[in-house]
Amino acid sequence: MRRRDFIVVFGGAVASASLCRHEAMGQQTSKAHRIGYLGFAPAATSATRVEAFLAGLRDLGYVEGKNLVVEFRWGNNPDQLRELAAELVLSNVELIFSTSSTEVGAARQATTTIPIVFATHADPVGTGHVASLARPGGNITGLSVLQTDLTAKAIEILKEAVPLATRFGILSSPTVPSHQPTVEAARAAAEKLGLALHTAIVESTDDFEAAFASLERAGVHAFFVAASSLTVRSNPTLLADLALKTACRRCSARETML
Repeated sequence: MRRRDFIVVFGGAVASASLCRHEAMGQQTSKAHRIGYLGFAPAATSATRVEAFLAGLRDLGYVEGKNLVVEFRWGNNPDQLRELAAELVLSNVELIFSTSSTEVGAARQATTTIPIVFATHADPVGTGHVASLARPGGNITGLSVLQTDLTAKAIEILKEAVPLATRFGILSSPTVPSHQPTVEAARAAAEKLGLALHTAIVESTDDFEAAFASLERAGVHAFFVAASSLTVRSNPTLLADLALKTACRRCSARETML
């Protein structure tokens, strides 16, 4: 099988091209294809995603250890992700799978020729990672969750859930490429609804507690989390725990005042 056919089959964003090649996929050669998986640490939080990833490849006829080699790399921060992406390039992978905008940004700096495929990019067009959804161009393609487009609606729903709220918070990171357009969309939506918007910045999970303290000091009534590997998947329970603790402290303070 030609390398180009393998890449097109893998890219979920080009489903029509994949279907056209489905018959060819059953005719595997003895060559083991080598692909890289660039993810945000810890690896344990992506276990179900990796399982689905490998299962999907098996459905297409690519079996790890038989005709497929997957080079997994897990980084704790954007700098480390860039180093690991460069490492994957040196290992001669045919393709780099990068889940979201953070990993794509790192992989993009490492190569402009090896195909990069993403699965849950928040805003590939807004970050400049692709030219358009219909015609991505370059060496990057994949699936978008359209976070920027949906942010305004999320702020509206949050306002409906807390109708008396006048101050909202948003948790974002300058190290996540998709967060800038997301924050801009949130600000526009908040202004339209007459809301003040306080931004809490995080660059690692170590910043989460200080970010919530910032939201609490700002007196926000609700907050929106800009999704990314850092804010959602790096520690899936940490945000919920911090939110509950903050809410409990505010409730206790009200009761004391009464």
